[in-house]
Amino acid sequence: MTKDNNVEWHDNDLPFSQSFDDHFYSRADGRLECDHVFLRGNEVHVRWISANNFSIGELGFGTGLNLLETWRQWIEQRSEGQQLVFTSFELYPMTADEITRAIAPWPMLEIMRDTLVESWSEAILGKSIQLDAQTTFQLIVGDVRETLPGWNNKADVWFLDGFAPSKNPQMWEEALMHELANKTNPEGTFATYTAAGWVRRNLQAAGFAVEKCAGHAGKREMMRGVLQSSD
Repeated sequence: MTKDNNVEWHDNDLPFSQSFDDHFYSRADGRLECDHVFLRGNEVHVRWISANNFSIGELGFGTGLNLLETWRQWIEQRSEGQQLVFTSFELYPMTADEITRAIAPWPMLEIMRDTLVESWSEAILGKSIQLDAQTTFQLIVGDVRETLPGWNNKADVWFLDGFAPSKNPQMWEEALMHELANKTNPEGTFATYTAAGWVRRNLQAAGFAVEKCAGHAGKREMMRGVLQSSD
């Protein structure tokens, strides 16, 4: 059973969270925003091509769009034997029906969405789901400030995709960014759609070198960064 995120459906069937008073993805095509901000922002296409094992962590699973688009591109680019592990932290998971509806605008994701939805009842219990022979997914449900410290892994890449910092400040607080750094492999990176100054300062305080770059569509800026060596 999932917790209630009070999902509404606005113009053109765009999912909206009453709990956080914010949309789940960009009106200007959420799939393209995922590619621009999270995949290209973290340069995954360059990095995972030579990795036997690659780990992506995500704060804010939402509709599952980032997972599905990442998986789609991974299938196109991976070599035999390579493994991708995608772990997402979410307080209010959607229902399977809500995910199905939210991903409907992108027919290229339909088969992958249906595979995810078939295992959704197990996923929300925290079980690792083998999406295919080279792709593993785990959803960790709960307040990320409590669940991330207990996660016994590290990520090469982080997708920071919580609701807007003004709507969901707990997801971006400094203590959590320090914990994020503790769960990041050496030279690991993050990318996020937000360019809020206080979020940038929190990430810098946690040990990330942060830069601003062009955002998706009409958004002027986003942020990305790399974990600095402690040596």
